[in-house]
Amino acid sequence: MVKAVVGANWGDEGKGKITDMMAKDADIIVRFQGGANAGHTIVNDYGRFALHTLPSGVFYGHTTSVIGNGVALDIPKLFNEIKSIVDEGVPTPKILVSDRAQIVMPYHVLFDQYEEERLGKASFGSTKSGIAPFYSDKYAKIGFQVQELFDEETLKTKVQRVCETKNVLLEHLYHKPAINPDELLETLHEYRDMVAPYVADVGVFLNQALKDGKTILLEGQLGTLKDPDHGIYPMVTSSSTLAPYGCIGAGLPAQSIEQVVTVCKAYSSAVGAGAFVSEIFGDEADELRRRGGDKGEFGATTGRPRRVGWFDCVASKYGCRMQGTSDVAFTVLDVLGYLDEIPVCVGYEIDGEVTTEFPVTTKLEKAKPVFKTLPGWKCDIRGIRNYEDLPENCRNYVEFIEEQIGYPITMVSNGPGRDEIIYRKSNIK
Repeated sequence: MVKAVVGANWGDEGKGKITDMMAKDADIIVRFQGGANAGHTIVNDYGRFALHTLPSGVFYGHTTSVIGNGVALDIPKLFNEIKSIVDEGVPTPKILVSDRAQIVMPYHVLFDQYEEERLGKASFGSTKSGIAPFYSDKYAKIGFQVQELFDEETLKTKVQRVCETKNVLLEHLYHKPAINPDELLETLHEYRDMVAPYVADVGVFLNQALKDGKTILLEGQLGTLKDPDHGIYPMVTSSSTLAPYGCIGAGLPAQSIEQVVTVCKAYSSAVGAGAFVSEIFGDEADELRRRGGDKGEFGATTGRPRRVGWFDCVASKYGCRMQGTSDVAFTVLDVLGYLDEIPVCVGYEIDGEVTTEFPVTTKLEKAKPVFKTLPGWKCDIRGIRNYEDLPENCRNYVEFIEEQIGYPITMVSNGPGRDEIIYRKSNIK
């Protein structure tokens, strides 16, 4: 059986916690897209971790963690991450890296930095991890797959050819130092030696696991609104954040995903630029940001303060629809316990008309939020394990949002720990 855990919104929804929780009953966890540009925060018996490349189920001894072909693989970051968790007492995980995964090159990071610097105020708010240049090269067919590290003559020839192209840009567009092909080749030899013990034909491995009745968990990065086709283009990431891409990014049959768990926060947050209709500012935002998550609303990768806002039913309904959602996991509900009243964005006003359908970016930039205010519950709900034991206003909040988005909320997270979860039955089919 294949299950996917993906985000409904801008990312930062709490996918790491849900994946870590669901991995208990999984055999294999696969990262299928994205790179080390966004992090998943995990709190478990070993401590608190911010993972960037490793799948969030890596803490269970019975699982295999897979880096799929769709991942932007930064090899040094992957191995630093492995070392960081083992140093904290986590058993050395079993890891497989797809031989078809492509490598984030040192110059990708440089080009990302140089382009943001060149754009200035028009920049995309990149994490400067090399992701956009990486995917540009992948689709321009000048990227480096892991398998190419093991063919020396091909590698030498390609390094020379790619450096010629990149050095023209470095000299004439960015006015930066050129890449030395010999030094780059030596770096790739180091990468080869690091990754060699883990390389496998992941597609064959996963398809055999399916035949053997194993449970495979696909872990997505970011959320629907950062998808390059269906998100808030151009303020998006460079790989598809949607569950269907999990089959492509892992090497699985198209029909194999049986459950899609889409993660929504009980309020909204985002890192980086782009339209964010329900965003709030000033003291109201500072208070929510300070209370948010388990360490406040700050990016797991960048440490940047996250932009925050009230729950957006328009964006979340759209996000769930595009993911093909079967279940919604509703996270950080406990954070809202300090509020007397809780606004919820139920529509967008655009050019004098109200819509509940998520628009294209040019219209989104003009949208104003339409809020409905619900009463708060004014107490701490951490420690509650049965849905019926939640305060009435808290249950009303969950059920109102469920009705607005039209997808069943079957999991409610009321704390950062993997056991701080409430399961519920939904009336929405």
